[in-house]
Amino acid sequence: MSYFFIFLGAVLRFIPHAANFAPIGAMALFGGAKLNKKYALIVPLAAMLISDYFIGFYSWQIMASVYASFLIYGLLGLRARKNESWLKIGGATLAGSVLFFLITNFAVWAFGSMYPHTLAGLLACYAAGLPFFRGTLLGDIFFTAAFFGLYELARKYVEIPLKQKLTTKKV
Repeated sequence: MSYFFIFLGAVLRFIPHAANFAPIGAMALFGGAKLNKKYALIVPLAAMLISDYFIGFYSWQIMASVYASFLIYGLLGLRARKNESWLKIGGATLAGSVLFFLITNFAVWAFGSMYPHTLAGLLACYAAGLPFFRGTLLGDIFFTAAFFGLYELARKYVEIPLKQKLTTKKV
């Protein structure tokens, strides 16, 4: 069932959305928290890579920072899986959004040509990225709540009753 949400996150990338209001951060966080540890980091990144193949690639340095950021989301999910709570998931969501903003905007400044490579240029890059941070944060909150909430509902009302039904002996 967890893999369904990863697939859903990748498919949702193809639907038009507001700037940075996307499911990928939540998908990586969810993968880290819910998938088998062996696949927790690689499956969300593979889903992103496959969808990027169709959406299109861009500067490899900036893409590397994006993928590294999503790897961090996955690591935050792995960390949150121990004694998982909504507070831990919420904190991981906020941390992921902030780190994504800091890392990717730094990469845009460092590897791009839009801003001078000065402190003023870096600050201008971060300032220009603030509207995108809003979308990232709101998207991460929305999709994290959706993925984790729907997962728990499905577990409670589908998976657990189905297991009980299959294991109950008839007399």
